[in-house]
Amino acid sequence: MSISSRFAVGIHILALIELNKEGVTSSEFLATSVNTNPAVIRKLMGMLKRAGLIEVNPGIAGAKLAKELSCITLFDVYKAVNVVNEKELFSIHESPHPDCPVGRNIQNTIEPLFTTAQLAMEKVLRNVTIEDVVRDIANKENIS
Repeated sequence: MSISSRFAVGIHILALIELNKEGVTSSEFLATSVNTNPAVIRKLMGMLKRAGLIEVNPGIAGAKLAKELSCITLFDVYKAVNVVNEKELFSIHESPHPDCPVGRNIQNTIEPLFTTAQLAMEKVLRNVTIEDVVRDIANKENIS
């Protein structure tokens, strides 16, 4: 089991919108880069738009970033595409057997650990911006 690919695709969309800002970044163009269906891209673009990260106009092909690259964190994308709900990155099985010492205590034992791990991951995501991602891609591709 892994975090939904919506997160990675959301980052992909934002980076490509920036790197293609001189062109028309339509859902079809994005879908080709992501290698998926344009309908999937449109759904994610709707989520990114609702979060205030991109601007799109119905009936007009193309999208643009609604904020400066340095103001969009990976945490913003993570939240925008509904990867997980608050404190629910890790699932704990619901009904362990109460007569078992492990079953009786496992939830209370691991839940704080899971919460700490999720908060640590979210802290890392807050410290990386789309600007960082675009800069890394541009360096790898020798784009100025």
